[in-house]
Amino acid sequence: MNEQGAKREVRATKFGGSWRVQAKTAGDPEWTYYEHPLLEDLVALKEILVRKYHRRHASAEDFASIEKLIQDHRSNE
Repeated sequence: MNEQGAKREVRATKFGGSWRVQAKTAGDPEWTYYEHPLLEDLVALKEILVRKYHRRHASAEDFASIEKLIQDHRSNE
C-alpha cells in the first residue's frame, strides 16, 4: 500500500537477460515502467524468486541477476 492507502501492484518480467519492472496503483489504467526499480520492489522480487528457486521454477541465474540489481541499487545510494 502507498501513503494514501491504495494497493500498489508490481510485476516483473525477464526478457533477453534483462528485468523489466512495472507498477501501478489499483484503479490506475496504465502501468508505469521503471528504468531503475525501487529497492523495495527488487527485494520483494528476490523473496519470490527464492521460493520459486526452491520449487525449481526459477533458475539460479534469475536469482543472481536480481541480487546484482539490488547490490547496484544500494551502491548508487
